[in-house]
Amino acid sequence: MRKLKSLLMVAMALILVSCSMSAKSEKSEKNETEKNETEKVAAQGEVVALNKADFLSKVYNYEKNQTEWVYEGNKPCIIDFYADWCGPCKKVSPILKELAAQYKDDIVIYKIDVDKEKELAAAFGIQSIPTLLFIPKTGKPQIAQGALSKEQFVEQINKFLLGKKSSL
Repeated sequence: MRKLKSLLMVAMALILVSCSMSAKSEKSEKNETEKNETEKVAAQGEVVALNKADFLSKVYNYEKNQTEWVYEGNKPCIIDFYADWCGPCKKVSPILKELAAQYKDDIVIYKIDVDKEKELAAAFGIQSIPTLLFIPKTGKPQIAQGALSKEQFVEQINKFLLGKKSSL
């Protein structure tokens, strides 16, 4: 009888371990699928919405690198901290969509809803919107507050993100 109980306990332990490993593998497959979808959207020249998990993996993992800026992306990017109710944000949105299509091979444009991602907004000290973060592939990011014109965006993209001499 004891041997039967012991055998049942071992069998249950193996089943539990098997189930937990299966769940982890499904979770990692799901994360990989989501990452591929985000990259497809960016490659099509669209503005990509970010949540905290995406931000940590695609832009900057401030939980892991607390003292030094380490950009996680492979292309320069712009991050638009916005809210749906914000008038100036609504003015900037179509400009960013146009630029995402125009520069789809060179940069990625992300957007973060500050109402949904309060922790990210707080981490960057976002107090007014729109706030735009221009992040080169190497070096420190620059921040701009308020609604920029298309010309101002093009100048920042060409000079700061892409390192081109002529802006227009």
